[in-house]
Amino acid sequence: MKKAILPILISLALCIGLLIGNFYAKRADYAQQQQEMAKSTSIFGKRLTNGKLDALMTLIQNNYYENVDMDSIVEDVIPEILAQLDPHSAYIPAKDLQMVNDDLEGSFYGIGVQFNIQNDTVMIVAVINGGPCEKLGILPGDRIVEVNDSSFVGKNITNETVLKKLRGKLNTHVKVGIKRNGVKDILKYDIVRDEIPVNSVDVSYMITPEIGYIKVSKFGATTYNEFLTALTSLKKKGCNKYIIDLRSNPGGYLEAATAMVNEFLPKNQLIVYTEGKAFRRQNEVADGTGTCQNAQIAVLIDEWSASASEIFAGAIQDNDRGIIIGRRSFGKGLVQNQINFPDSSAVRLTIARYFTPSGRCIQKPFERGNAEDYENDIMNRYLHGEFDQADSIKQNDSLQYKTIGGRTVYGGGGIMPDIFVARDTSLNTAYYNKMINLGYVYQFSFAYADRNRKTLQQYKTWQDLTAYLQQQNLLDEMAAWAEKKGVKRNPYSMEKSRPLFQNLLEAYICRDILGDNGFYPILNQNDLTVKRAVEELEK
Repeated sequence: MKKAILPILISLALCIGLLIGNFYAKRADYAQQQQEMAKSTSIFGKRLTNGKLDALMTLIQNNYYENVDMDSIVEDVIPEILAQLDPHSAYIPAKDLQMVNDDLEGSFYGIGVQFNIQNDTVMIVAVINGGPCEKLGILPGDRIVEVNDSSFVGKNITNETVLKKLRGKLNTHVKVGIKRNGVKDILKYDIVRDEIPVNSVDVSYMITPEIGYIKVSKFGATTYNEFLTALTSLKKKGCNKYIIDLRSNPGGYLEAATAMVNEFLPKNQLIVYTEGKAFRRQNEVADGTGTCQNAQIAVLIDEWSASASEIFAGAIQDNDRGIIIGRRSFGKGLVQNQINFPDSSAVRLTIARYFTPSGRCIQKPFERGNAEDYENDIMNRYLHGEFDQADSIKQNDSLQYKTIGGRTVYGGGGIMPDIFVARDTSLNTAYYNKMINLGYVYQFSFAYADRNRKTLQQYKTWQDLTAYLQQQNLLDEMAAWAEKKGVKRNPYSMEKSRPLFQNLLEAYICRDILGDNGFYPILNQNDLTVKRAVEELEK
């Protein structure tokens, strides 16, 4: 027991000392709150340590019978300390911090490709427009088999190892060897890393003559500007109603979400407020400059919509500004600030809660230190039938709140949609589920697109490309391909699930040729939640 407690005490003292000296808020103007928080943190630190931990650390360093790797102990124990607080406070080691930040910062330095690992090989799925690889003539379908004159294939190749090799500092070099279909020799390229944009608005397009669809995958540094660009483009095409798809959006920067909501709310309407022990209440209010204050809006959410996604949906719902469609959201209503340490590691510490305009706390219940139950919540919802039946969700009557128009909404975790749409399993079969779970539908689609790339690239719109694909016998080809991999053909199941297979095959193949601009319009044709949104907006 003493051995277990000792490193915890030591690392806790170190952690508190670092927090006192290095606490700051990332991407928000909360200077006064930070001073108050730093003051309370310092007082808390003095009360907790009372000099004993400092003395203990000195005692160990001077008198312990052998040398101890204190840095290693700290790295191991800090995550355990934070795990005792809440599910979202987290430690980010120095080796991971840059990659974690890149995902939300809107850009990183790299070679400009999207990749997928298949058969222990890095397959280039797409080449970023204007990026270093496009300028050198590297193509979708190429395989990266060498990096810096060393073989780069095999079972040890992971997404993490690929990113570490291909990303780096601006204007640095990386050599890659490319295997291209139809070319005997390995093609050698010396690539100079450049800034690569990270888009968070995946696609925007007109789904009907009046209704525009915008898919937002996360809330990053450039999301609001991307969103404005999408709105402007859709307006030029006659859009006056919007579907904002936040399904599977895990959140991100609060200010990106509030700026987006501001486009739809009249002046002085509350968007969200945050409050914590050392973080006094701060309201985010619409400033009246929004360009879509009179446009109709439907917001799509599901069980993986979290944090900033729930802020957006909650603001629209509580202000009776639009309609929320889908399934109950994740339930992440805790605010984290990032505290950087001198060694380039960081802690993301929970400092406050989010509240929707009606006063609802979005955060679902959790037990401190019990991460397993929290992580299993989505699976428990699935087993309980929540994805299939709206009445399987039991609302807490003691947590009733009122929207600005007097409608009853509930707190206690997540945003419950105004219109529930169950997942559609009517065409599912065991054969279909197996092909999906093994990743064979995606793998076959990539192989088909790669093999027929010259032919498929003749089609410049998703409508023309799908018209061609519908003339091909994709399902039978895929079944024969999968049979060679050990999945026995099942004619009855294939026929029953044919619409699902056909839709996915066309969508994946179009993504390989046309990107997300081809993928989402095809996928949404059979999407019940999108269809319901269109129906509601057309009423």
